[in-house]
Parts: sequence; C-alpha cells; structure tokens
Amino acid sequence: MSELINNSDYRKSKLKELILKLHKGEDPKKVRQELTATLQQIPYGEIVEVEQELIMDGLPESEVLRLCDIHGEVLEGHIEQSGAMPIPPGHPVDVFKNENTELKKVIEKAFHLLGSLGDVTDENFRNFTLQLLALFNELLDVDKHYKRKEYLVFPFLEKKEITGPPKVMWGKHDEIREQLKGCAELLQSDDLTISDLADALDILLLPSLKALDEMIKKEEEILFPMCMDLLTTEEWWQIHKQTLEFGFTLYDPVVDWKPEGLLDETSENIRILDDNGTIQLPSGSFTPKEILAILNTVPVDLTFVDKNDKVKYFTQGAHRIFTRSRSIINRDVRLCHPPGSVHIVEKILEDFKSGKASRAPFWIQMQGKFIHIEYFALNDEKGEYLGTLEVSQDLTHLRKIEGEKRILSYTNENKNDV
Repeated sequence: MSELINNSDYRKSKLKELILKLHKGEDPKKVRQELTATLQQIPYGEIVEVEQELIMDGLPESEVLRLCDIHGEVLEGHIEQSGAMPIPPGHPVDVFKNENTELKKVIEKAFHLLGSLGDVTDENFRNFTLQLLALFNELLDVDKHYKRKEYLVFPFLEKKEITGPPKVMWGKHDEIREQLKGCAELLQSDDLTISDLADALDILLLPSLKALDEMIKKEEEILFPMCMDLLTTEEWWQIHKQTLEFGFTLYDPVVDWKPEGLLDETSENIRILDDNGTIQLPSGSFTPKEILAILNTVPVDLTFVDKNDKVKYFTQGAHRIFTRSRSIINRDVRLCHPPGSVHIVEKILEDFKSGKASRAPFWIQMQGKFIHIEYFALNDEKGEYLGTLEVSQDLTHLRKIEGEKRILSYTNENKNDV
C-alpha cells in the first residue's frame, strides 16, 4: 500500500512540476516529452487533485484557466481510465456522453465545411455561410449541456470540497459560449465577404470548434469518471429529476433511467402542484395525468414558447404532423427554424410582444396533405405577454366534410369517422 501511495505522490508531484513549467512559459512540446519519459499513465483523480492543489497553493484560477487547454494537450493519451464505474443507460452521464457524440458529429461537419472554404466563390458564398451558420446554431445548443453541469453536477462536487476544477471548467464554458456566439454573429453579418471569413478562420472559427472538442475530452477522460466514483446513486437521482428543467443538447434520451430502490415523487415527469396532486384552475380542476392525456389526445400539435423565446413544451400525440424531440426543450425558438426564415420568426415575436398582433395563420401543402399552422400570442388577464403557442393541424379530411352528422347518428361502426 505504501508503495502505491508513494507512486501516487510522485506522479502528482511530477505533474504539478510540469504544469508549473507551462505556467513559466516552457515549450509544451518539451514538457510533453518529459511527461512521456517520466509518467506513462496518470489516473484522472490525480489530475483533479493537482489542479485543486495548485489553486490552494496560490496559482490564480485565471492562470489555471489559461493553462487548461495547454496542459490538456500535454496530457492527451496519458490519462488512465481503469477503475471507472460503469454507466447505466439513461443515467445523467450516459445522457451527457450521448450528447457529446452528437456534438462531435456537428463539429466534424463544421471542420469539413470550413476545409472547403478555398473552393467557395462569390456565387455560392451565401449558401456556404447559411450551411455554416446552421451548424454553429446547433453547437450553441451546448449551453444546456453546460448548464446542467454547472447547476446540477458541480454543486455536489463542491460539497465534497472539490471546488477548483469546477470553477476552471465553468470558466471554459463561458469562453466557449462567447466564441460560438461570436461565430454566429459573424456568419449572420450582411456584409461578410469570403476574405473576412478567411481572416476569421484561425482567429475565431477553428479555435471555437477546437475548444468545444477539447471540453468533450476533458469531460469524458476526467470529469465523468471522477463524478461516477464520487457521487452516490441518490445524488445522481436528484440530478436526473431536474434535468428536464434545462433540456437536452442535440439528443433525446431513449431510456428513462430510474435506479432500483428509489421512489419517484412525481409521475410521468409531471410536477404535482398541491398535496392531492390536483391542479386547480378558475373553471375547474384535473390531475396531472388527466391533463397529460388531454394534451396528447387533442387532434392538433401544440408547441409552447415562453416569454423569453425558449421552447418549453410540446404535445406528444400519436400522430404528430411535425416531428419534435426533447432536445429542443429550453432552446431559443429562432434556432429551431432554418436561417432563411429566422427574420420572419423574429417579426412575429416582436408583433406579439408589442401587442401589434395576436395571431399569425399559415397553411401549406405537404405530402398530399393540407396543413394549417397558426401562432397565438399568450397573455394573462392583465395583458402581460406570457409566450407563443404554435398550433398545427392536418385539415385534409375536414375540408372534405359536407352536410351534417348529428350525435344521434353515433354507432360503434362509425365512431371513428371524421
């Protein structure tokens, strides 16, 4: 045992020494060579301990944040994963990892598209930037992934006196958020030229994608294994129950994880509003299960966008017209539309908020069906704007109805008729 302790002490001492060399400006390549010569593999827990110790020793968090990417590159391929706890399907870490898989797909597409910038002409530049903007809009969805780490996972680490690394990682989140926003703003510029985009390639676009990719590595090689070892099943359950408040990133979980031996205080992810589970409204009342059944049975698709323009809810009927995934929950509604139509969405929201309009109807022909889509401004009794409701309905069969059909004509044979 003493040998193992000594080995651990030696590894941490050596790693701290190498990181401090980076702090003093030594060439990362030289530091990596020294690391390779002296340390083959470093357990992920020891890396966290060293970061924590460096901060406690007086190295400013801002400096650890600055070095984060550099020592991440130096350590790449030297982080030991053995001993990490298995991850059940649907577990919060399983969700995080699946989101990372989807993020990496988009990152790869963006890298590939940027690699073809040299072939872009003035004629196809607009189409090129719209494709790129669509990819960066998807990547902006990582905000929900990061918020779940910051507000659900980090507090449990802090309770276990692991405070430094979460602060450093949160700082990197904020950097990545700003970089991605900067990319989106650049690509939305009306006077953007091929030359401008080329100039921004190595300054903003590629570094943003690299930073996002590096964060995925930090999560999967260090953060998640450590959290699986440290957090209890009960703590993960608390995280799981609050996940929907933040939403998912580019991924809709296929398994609803529930650890054995723990009772859920809610049913079907519905929040109970009083001791009896009854929701009381001015015109009546119903239980959460009843309202869920009602909303999923009405022959229309409903999507609710709150006053902050975030998608908060959609019905899950058996025959939806437009596919919806829970990955859109808490996402800005502008990012749920093609870049070419965002200005229309913004105009509708502006008119609804100002009171200039209260509804916006549209209808389209789609795959032989006549689809009616209408947006409604939602306001409380004082006229305060609460959000927007999208209502979509297939009117194909209803438009063919003629004459009348009274309730007395109901029979078992025709009860399912239109």
